[in-house]
Amino acid sequence: MNFELNETHKMIRETARQFATDIISKSCDERDEKEIFPTDEIKQLGELGFMGMMVPEQYGGAGLDSLSYVIAMEEISRVDASCGVIMSVNNSLVCYGLNKYGTEEQKQKYLLPLAQGKKLGAFALSEPEAGSDATNQHTIAVKDDDHYVLNGIKNWITNGTTADYVLVMAQTDPSKGSKGISAFIVEKGMPGFTYGKKERKLGIRSSDTVSLLFENVKVPVANRIGDEGFGFKFAMMTLEGGRIGIAAQALGIAQASLDASLEYSKQRKAFDQPIAHLQAIQFKLADMATEIEAARMLTYQAAVLKDAGQPFGKQAAMAKLFASKIAVKSALEAIQIHGGYGYVREYKVERYLRDAKITEIYEGTSEIQRIVISRALLKD
Repeated sequence: MNFELNETHKMIRETARQFATDIISKSCDERDEKEIFPTDEIKQLGELGFMGMMVPEQYGGAGLDSLSYVIAMEEISRVDASCGVIMSVNNSLVCYGLNKYGTEEQKQKYLLPLAQGKKLGAFALSEPEAGSDATNQHTIAVKDDDHYVLNGIKNWITNGTTADYVLVMAQTDPSKGSKGISAFIVEKGMPGFTYGKKERKLGIRSSDTVSLLFENVKVPVANRIGDEGFGFKFAMMTLEGGRIGIAAQALGIAQASLDASLEYSKQRKAFDQPIAHLQAIQFKLADMATEIEAARMLTYQAAVLKDAGQPFGKQAAMAKLFASKIAVKSALEAIQIHGGYGYVREYKVERYLRDAKITEIYEGTSEIQRIVISRALLKD
């Protein structure tokens, strides 16, 4: 495997790093504290081509590979994981699903503005009684002539109130279980489509997370993605790619934790010397750096396999499982290295821990990743 990034990858990394440092960093602490959505920052990410990175240019995207996306996701999340998850959902779940499975009409109408960053998307699978058990869908879509009537509730939806378009999974034939689930494109403002209260979260606080409420929402048949009954397969195949994005987000948080620890340990003195000279601190830094690099290699491998058109589900699950674990561990170690200062907001590392924890939960918990990995191993 060639571990050297090409010139395009290096350019993407530098552009994302500079934008995150110069623009996103200015407001991330205030947005976290006040739970403010990064409207301007996301708009600018769209203008840079970062909201539809893997979409072909003919549909408004940048036409880049998955590795470019991973590199950009790490750099953005290194500064602000809230911007990272917004970018991840639009790229990995919404644009990817529409590009791979949407009709030409759907691509022209919905994918084009999403990939251009002019519109924002959301992905609605989870329900109050359907989290890890995603087959237990209670949202119903009943066909009536040229449209479906949609009723139900979705929760934990990232970009919920800010999204212009939402990909919604719903039962069209409950008697068929998972094979009776279909996928639909629902537009913001459709009569009967409303929102629940905004969730107050431990971390990624400036991202928008809400419940979506559907009461007799009329969705055109033309807005169904694939055939009836394709929805569950659509969701699972889309989430495979999404796990790579969340692994990259976790990677960014972990790297930020190491960066902060290195800087602080060189400045903070104890026993008449910088604490970086103490072996206890050096070992922590060495372990963090090693584990982060291992997580990076797993994440890159999954992205490269996806780009090569090879099966990547097991590797994506491994990357998410390991990178999310290392994000939490690195943030905890960063707090420990900072001592009392790590426990206060001024030094940022407490935010890294709050942001890191969700990477072990959303788009498939760590327990679900272990199921995916073990099934792949036993099948092989």
